[in-house]
Amino acid sequence: MQTGQGEQCERNKDEEQPDLETRSSSFGSTSSKPSAKKHDIDSCVHCQESLFSTSCTTAEELKRALQENSLLSNVFSDLQDDSENSLSRKILERNLSFKMRPKLYSTSHAYVPEGVKPIIIVLVGLPARGKTYISKKLTRYLNWVGVSTKVFSIGDYTRRQTAATPASGGSQPEVSTEGGAKPDEAEEFNRLRDLCAQLALQDATAYLRGGVSAASSSSAAAVAPAGQLATFGEVAVLDATHGSRTRRLAILEHCAAAGFSAFFVESYCDSEAIVEANIMDVKVSNSNFRDCTDKEAAAQEFRERIRKHEAEYQPLDATVDGQLSFVKIINQGERFIINRLRGNIQSRVAYYLMNVKVGPGRCIYLVRHGESMFNVLGRIGGDADLSERGRLFAKRLAEWVDERTGDQSRPPLRVWTSHMRRTVQTAAFIRSPHTLEHWKALNEIDAGVCEGLTYEEIAERFPVEFANRDKDKFNYRYPGGESYSDLVARLEPVIMELERQSHVLVVCHQAVARCLLGYFMDKKHSDLPHIRIPLHTLIRLTPVAYGCLVEHISLNVPCVDTHRSQPLNIDATRTAQEALSTIPSHY
Repeated sequence: MQTGQGEQCERNKDEEQPDLETRSSSFGSTSSKPSAKKHDIDSCVHCQESLFSTSCTTAEELKRALQENSLLSNVFSDLQDDSENSLSRKILERNLSFKMRPKLYSTSHAYVPEGVKPIIIVLVGLPARGKTYISKKLTRYLNWVGVSTKVFSIGDYTRRQTAATPASGGSQPEVSTEGGAKPDEAEEFNRLRDLCAQLALQDATAYLRGGVSAASSSSAAAVAPAGQLATFGEVAVLDATHGSRTRRLAILEHCAAAGFSAFFVESYCDSEAIVEANIMDVKVSNSNFRDCTDKEAAAQEFRERIRKHEAEYQPLDATVDGQLSFVKIINQGERFIINRLRGNIQSRVAYYLMNVKVGPGRCIYLVRHGESMFNVLGRIGGDADLSERGRLFAKRLAEWVDERTGDQSRPPLRVWTSHMRRTVQTAAFIRSPHTLEHWKALNEIDAGVCEGLTYEEIAERFPVEFANRDKDKFNYRYPGGESYSDLVARLEPVIMELERQSHVLVVCHQAVARCLLGYFMDKKHSDLPHIRIPLHTLIRLTPVAYGCLVEHISLNVPCVDTHRSQPLNIDATRTAQEALSTIPSHY
């Protein structure tokens, strides 16, 4: 409910421009004029909207929440005694409400701001230009930051169709992820390609509307059964050549009719060296040529397919296609053309693509700080120093770094740490030529009022909060602290910079390493907080064509185990023994 433009909040009327005498009497004087009629905050819509967070919609709900929350009950008792200053009391209640666990939202469009349309990202480009690499990487990034995204690859649909309806005689038409066929099969393949493009677009539409995809249902337009909550996507990525303006126009018209935004991402490459590298390193090794023993013959066949596509290929052009929203990536990031970005997501996608570095030989190393005194004692958070074994690990880490670059064949590492003592001390023995940088964004997750406590102490003092965190560890926010969701948002600039670098060693913390590793491994939010990140172990990440290779390197320095698995019983009424069943041992 909102007041009309001509109406004004009574509080604003009472406080509007007090005269000089009134303002003077309010400083250093106990006497004042009789006050105007007291403003009823509870009945004022504007005051209620400005004083309460989204966690609670009414004052009574907030009071009940404060009374039920053992962390804030004492503060609420003090507030009840303050009957003289209602406004101050409510402002304090509002500030406390921000420290409560955040309200959880689904990805249903019911919670998407009005006017924000779902987006279909349309990949454009000839074969062997890295479109599948871009689509997978982009989808991984958007899902990591909380934007529900899914790839719909025409190649996957083609392979499923040919497997389901083999050609006569038991043979199947030869197809590739990007299209192409022998001359006598060209007509049949074109028909198949159009069918698969239509199915992919239908499934993308169903995904954005919360329906069931054609891949899992005979009806592409089917919707979720009655009573079942549909999962709405926010971004769908169409991975195919989309080389002609006619085909792109058809998608644009479909999006306009469905109420979606269309955003085109073209990978344009005229460098023969880059194309040849993609053919040999990626395409000849994919599923279509898995059984081929002559790699050069397979590469030549793929080059013929590229030439067939070139005959009808029409690149995006800012003059001809000026009305479209698009990003054009030239020679894998050598140059970019950006045209008519609309909205936050398109801007973030463009910025991300401009930071992605493509090329062989990249390595990213993640490592937790050495064992700290708080690790030994089983306490979370804090800013403790390293233990004796932690200092030994710091020296061993420096020796490993020196051995890695001892032959001068590998470039120096950029070493990043947080601002906390235990990471700075872990990297203290690493010397030139390696550069050392400190990132506040790499600080450990803020445990709020639970900083410095053991799990046993948290379970004893705040059993309800302890159970709530076990139920939804990613979204749970420590009172006065952070959630994993908050941490992901804080680490987004770190990911952007990591994508730009070639060789980086990140010395960080358990929750931070989980978030970073979850990005590279494409982990679901529900799984991310439970990734095991042992102390005194390096994690080497090597980006490859469509994913990331993960390797663990132990430096053989003894340490405590700090990993706590999710217990079987996550209900607030569980016993203390059940709540603490997965607590790691400590002194």
